[in-house]
Amino acid sequence: MNDSEPTAGAAPSVGVRAETEKAETRVALTPDTVGKVLGLGYQVTVESGAGTRSGFDDQAYRDAGAEVVDGPVWGADVVIGINPPPAEDIRRLRPGATSISMLAPALEPDRVAVLAEQGVTALAMDAVPRISRAQSLDVLSSMANIAGYRAVIEAAHAFGRFLTGQVTAAGKVPPAKVLVAGVGVAGLAAIAAANSLGAVVRATDPRPEVADQVRSLGGEYLAVDVVQDMGTDGYAKATSEDYDRRAAEIYAEQAADVDIVITTALIPGRPAPRLLTAEHVASMKPGSVVVDMAAAQGGNVAGTVAGEVVVTDNGVTLIGYTDLPGRLPAQASQLYGTNVVNLLRLLTPGKDGQLTLDLDDVVQRGMTVAHGGQVLWPPPPVSVSATPAAAAAAAPAAPAAKEEPVRRPWLRAAGAVLGALVLFGITSVAPAPLAGHLTVFALAVVIGFYVIGNVHHALHTPLMSVTNAISGIIVVAALLQIGTDDALVTGLSGAAVLLTTINIVGGFAVTRRMLNMFSRS
Repeated sequence: MNDSEPTAGAAPSVGVRAETEKAETRVALTPDTVGKVLGLGYQVTVESGAGTRSGFDDQAYRDAGAEVVDGPVWGADVVIGINPPPAEDIRRLRPGATSISMLAPALEPDRVAVLAEQGVTALAMDAVPRISRAQSLDVLSSMANIAGYRAVIEAAHAFGRFLTGQVTAAGKVPPAKVLVAGVGVAGLAAIAAANSLGAVVRATDPRPEVADQVRSLGGEYLAVDVVQDMGTDGYAKATSEDYDRRAAEIYAEQAADVDIVITTALIPGRPAPRLLTAEHVASMKPGSVVVDMAAAQGGNVAGTVAGEVVVTDNGVTLIGYTDLPGRLPAQASQLYGTNVVNLLRLLTPGKDGQLTLDLDDVVQRGMTVAHGGQVLWPPPPVSVSATPAAAAAAAPAAPAAKEEPVRRPWLRAAGAVLGALVLFGITSVAPAPLAGHLTVFALAVVIGFYVIGNVHHALHTPLMSVTNAISGIIVVAALLQIGTDDALVTGLSGAAVLLTTINIVGGFAVTRRMLNMFSRS
């Protein structure tokens, strides 16, 4: 297929275009994700050579079930790409077709207007609302995860020394010190990568709630002790003057001490905030490295040049690469393609190749920047905060307004009295051995209730698995009965031994698996 209309009666078509930007190495769909799109009822056409720079040749797409064509795929019903469609090619899209790519609608409104004029439905993969059910579509998070990891690799390469500490016969080598500015998805990936390489990692962010995340990855959180008003849409907001002043002091202290700085601060629709000034860079040690992940939006660091590596007069290397995800093209393409597949699943509920856009859905509405000849950007705001801004401002009064669960101590007391009366009634008519056993059982229930009730919920699963193992103590009783002359008793004892052994082994196996989830490999 090329620029011509789709064949009448044929299944709706998805076209995967080759990226025209020279530095772009990714492709919008991989052979693996092509198969998943075919499962939704679409035909898939791939422009020849689209996946070559990602390591996927044309034959791999043919084997996955796609048609590979030499010409462009602008005539498809759905045209998928990584970067925005070039201005000169937008007119080649059919009116009524759907274009899916990253669009940066806040920065390129003219392109959005042209798409609307063409009658195209334009979906921006970089405008996914930051809400839980949209995470599987969030390209920015997918690419930021790769970029954060790659930033550490680039920094380590330019640093040219160990990141981990070494003790050798020739002497001791101290670990490198890494500062990560901004603890979003990219920042967390950078912290994890640097820590895994043995570096001493520090991180700072306007949101104090990320401190636990930093520590869980082995980093040290540097708090800026200034109250900061946070947004409710899941994206970063501009910081206050008081915050910037205190943060500048921290950056001045850290710049002179650390070996590597990785900056990730971005505010959608605005130039990147300046974190490190020329004075900060000048105070860094010779051989230090800065990776400015916001270089494409103006940079967080003075002296950074987008797409280039600059070495300052005092020997500091400033890396301004804007293609960090594309430096791992196969994995970046796979993640991007998976995000696209998840979007198509949302838009094709019947799995019949019929794309259905529901503008009442906040996810689909947030991504739709042009539809029906109209520009739909910006979308209505979507609040993702558990505490609305107005409620957060009224936080001091929260204790008075907080609804406490209704407590009825008399109900517990009545239940205890009733239970005691029932137990007393049973023991009064039961044989002496049974009465003793029932008393022990009742006391065990009461003690167990208060012990288990005071254990934190996060520990209930490992606790219960150990409790199951301990309950296997019944095997002792079974072993004592297994040698009797009664065949029925012996059979029941044997079954009890088997079942309780499974219970014991299974309980400790589950406990071990649970504890392994909280231990570092």
